[in-house]
Amino acid sequence: MAKLGKRTRAAREAFAGKENVTVEEAVALIKGNSNVKFDETVEIALNLGVDPRHADQMVRGVVGLPNGTGKTVRVAVFARGPKAEEAEKAGADIVGAEDLMETVQSGKIEFDRCIATPDMMPIVGRLGKVLGPRNLMPNPKVGTVTMDVEAAVKAAKGGEVQFKAEKGGVVHAGVGKLSFDEAKLVENIRAFVGAVAKAKPTGAKGAYMKKIALSSTMGPGVSVSVDNAVTE
Repeated sequence: MAKLGKRTRAAREAFAGKENVTVEEAVALIKGNSNVKFDETVEIALNLGVDPRHADQMVRGVVGLPNGTGKTVRVAVFARGPKAEEAEKAGADIVGAEDLMETVQSGKIEFDRCIATPDMMPIVGRLGKVLGPRNLMPNPKVGTVTMDVEAAVKAAKGGEVQFKAEKGGVVHAGVGKLSFDEAKLVENIRAFVGAVAKAKPTGAKGAYMKKIALSSTMGPGVSVSVDNAVTE
């Protein structure tokens, strides 16, 4: 077993015995025990009482974080003609049609969000095996298949976060940077948890939100009170 470094041991000791704390306490703990030289991302993981293998238990949605993510998001848009021009003016990093499809098929994926106009879906559909596993496949349910290309691009660039329940019913996402003020991080976290709560599927039975944990990129996690995160 690898020997833990002094910083890692110190962080784990600071987190010892801290369970089901408030969102505010968790944020303060994470910020106060970061000791790396880069601006870590604050990450959230929610364990949900769902089985995403069943269609009526799938959790999926999108939320605009009030204070953004602190991350530069690269956006690709599948569009032609005036809609392609609209995408470029809105700030899309990559715009194309068949040429973009060929680029993606070659394995070159230099974007974090993919948007498409409805008429492009026959082309984009061929990329399901490439984009699907990376959670990049455009979907009308989260606003990434749309004719309002300008709004979609600006939302993606402005701090919109998509979420989807993965295997085991876990939803995870980045909700800001450690350099954010504590109040801004708390606001982002509550917005994200609230969006997941509203996305509760009809097939969910029993407790929906079982556990919430927060951590920084390199730090240990701390469990957060579900009641505190959802209601306050």
